[in-house]
Amino acid sequence: MTSIYLGIDVGSVSTNVIALDIDGNLLASVYLRTRGQPIPAIQEGLREIRATLGREVTVAGVGTTGSGRGLAAVMTGADVVKNEITAHAVAASQVVPGVQTVLEIGGQDSKIIILRQGVVTDFAMNTVCAAGTGSFLDQQAARLGIPIEDFGRLALGAKNPVRIAGRCAVFAESDMIHKQQQGHPLDDIVAGLCEALVRNYLNNVGKGKEILPPVVFQGGVAANAGMRQAFSRALGTEVIVPEHYGVMGAYGAALLAREASPKTSAFRGFELTERDFRTGGFECRGCANHCEVVELREGKEVLARWGDRCGKWSNAVAV
Repeated sequence: MTSIYLGIDVGSVSTNVIALDIDGNLLASVYLRTRGQPIPAIQEGLREIRATLGREVTVAGVGTTGSGRGLAAVMTGADVVKNEITAHAVAASQVVPGVQTVLEIGGQDSKIIILRQGVVTDFAMNTVCAAGTGSFLDQQAARLGIPIEDFGRLALGAKNPVRIAGRCAVFAESDMIHKQQQGHPLDDIVAGLCEALVRNYLNNVGKGKEILPPVVFQGGVAANAGMRQAFSRALGTEVIVPEHYGVMGAYGAALLAREASPKTSAFRGFELTERDFRTGGFECRGCANHCEVVELREGKEVLARWGDRCGKWSNAVAV
């Protein structure tokens, strides 16, 4: 019987599940599109992990992270629940000991994490602008008729990258169209976009941050060779992309579960992949706040409620 630690990262665009052995080696990983339905995505991720590893495994610990970490924790019986900053920092430190800067760009958000001597000392996330995120790059690749897999290759082949206004997604797109109409080559436009998005990231997310090497670039956008090159040029240093760059949040969550080493995991079993989970919501009229309360049910049983400020509903459910 093989003991494993599970890490589950539920984000707005993707849901990632990984399994580590007791020594921290990655045994299996699954990347799925969330598509606005985190419950089926979590169930499918666990189903695929079990299919890959076989039935002769026992779960020694589970960690969850991402925007849907609370939901995933209740569903699965997680032993550790951590935010994305902690999970990504732990994963990067494991892969690149001594890392001082983590650049993370996912489907809908981007963040920067500053570490000194293995401790997170500062961080920031994008707030109002989606330029540079995976969804924006997917959109521009589709508009240009380029498979997203070829985006980076085109950028690397550029001879004279054009300067594109990258201060926001709307301006970047309109400026790209203008450059196309002027007749600039496609590879120069794509490379210019990558450089614009890196400038936007550094001027917004990275504003005021001391970016020191080693620098690790992770998240789905790290697959884009054009973005990797643009970051390296802008920072004047090597940008390291880990082997499992796309699932580093889940990797960090699994490492944290392994570090916690619960005597007996609260994991509810792989059978949860076949159970009927449903979410619902209602507006509480108990006071002027009118909180929007969300609840998770398994069949008719309410597993958890959250969203109320006073705890009237969330505290009434024993999780």
